[in-house]
Amino acid sequence: MRKTVLLICFAMVCCNIFADNDRIITVGELPAEAQNFIKKYFETNEVSYAKVEDKLFDRKNYEVVFVDGSKVEFNKQGEWKEINCKFKEIPAGIVPQKIVDYVKVNFLNCKIIEIDRNSRDYEIHLSNDIELKFDLSFNLIDIDD
Repeated sequence: MRKTVLLICFAMVCCNIFADNDRIITVGELPAEAQNFIKKYFETNEVSYAKVEDKLFDRKNYEVVFVDGSKVEFNKQGEWKEINCKFKEIPAGIVPQKIVDYVKVNFLNCKIIEIDRNSRDYEIHLSNDIELKFDLSFNLIDIDD
């Protein structure tokens, strides 16, 4: 019986250690760079909520969700990681110009509605449900339709 109780306690401790700890915050609690980004590109969008995701080993992510359903994710420094505008075009000036130019030439009348970036590439989603992946030099490396 004692072993069972200890095993249950150990499992509960492990779950608490490895579980994400999400909490709602105000926009003013975001890193300064994230606040400036929202003011610059989403000034007219009303914020529904913002939250911080505390992860293991002091990794933090921030997420801001707007009333229209758009959302932006930031890393702990406040740099954007992912932007999803649902059915609207991502505000001008966010997507690198070489990617914008490629889409204008090769996908007429399509809007970029989502973009993800990481240390290896950019992935964009177009309004026609096509996904494009670019390397950090903005060369197309994959198309998923």
